[in-house]
Amino acid sequence: MYLFIINPRSGGGAGHRTWLSVEKLLKERKVSYESLFTHSADEAEQLVAERLSHQENWTAAVVIGGDGTIHSVLGALRHSRVPLAVIPAGSGNDTARGFGIPLTLEAALEVALSDCYLESDLLSGADGLTLTAVASGFDAQVSENVNTSWYKRLCNAIGAGQLAFIIGILHTLITFKPCRVSVACDGTEHVYETAWLVSICNLPNYGGGFLICPQAKADDGHLDVCVVHGCSRWQLLRLFPTVLKGRHVTLPFVSMLRGRSVAVTFAQARHAIGDGESLGTEPLAVRCESGALRVLSPQAVSSVLAAAGTAASCQASG
Repeated sequence: MYLFIINPRSGGGAGHRTWLSVEKLLKERKVSYESLFTHSADEAEQLVAERLSHQENWTAAVVIGGDGTIHSVLGALRHSRVPLAVIPAGSGNDTARGFGIPLTLEAALEVALSDCYLESDLLSGADGLTLTAVASGFDAQVSENVNTSWYKRLCNAIGAGQLAFIIGILHTLITFKPCRVSVACDGTEHVYETAWLVSICNLPNYGGGFLICPQAKADDGHLDVCVVHGCSRWQLLRLFPTVLKGRHVTLPFVSMLRGRSVAVTFAQARHAIGDGESLGTEPLAVRCESGALRVLSPQAVSSVLAAAGTAASCQASG
């Protein structure tokens, strides 16, 4: 039995439209399922937890929505051993990208109905759980600006979610000012006097496909950190095209760190986001919860074929 969790308002209504198409395919294939519609983060976690507790034979929990919808159900799925599947219907869809899940409906549904999963890590902090990345500073302010903007709705309507983030970058660049930050990885402190952003990543990308930490892997038990510091506004603007391919990691004003726990303290209040959702402006302290969530992903097939340990599993269907 599959549990489909639908946010009908995600992606400017794409969640509703996607579900109508998915439901038709499920009926054609005679797949057993239940559907659950959510409209807020608090409601989603509670409803999913209740539904999962009613029976034990769930094959997977399939989210139809964006990164925020996925974020809202992490607490309910954590350690449940019920795999998470994703049919992307948001504006950024970075979780799907990070796990190699296709962005097309039919192909994503095939992955959701498969049985190969990764034992993914989670980022755990005072504000809850995050799957993709916890970001603070400039890029978090970009997200705050985008989420409250008129242009996000317009970009979603025309199917150009990444364009909204590009506009948001230009919007934020005008007013944002860098400041001193302390970043402690596994207890070792690194101080940067003029820092623009600090990103703590479990997956390589966020912000609509930007490869902030291209080396990050969801199942390696570590967090990857990107710090951008000591550069001018013009240099920062020129950096973003290189982030699309992950080429920024060699620049002199970009520092890459790794660790199992990361604490970030800016000298001035800075916004932070997790999976694109606001985490407020308090200092950050997050740790890696290794293997806390099963995620159905095409990447699991490669992991199994490469015999790369026990981080992935494929179960025989039927």
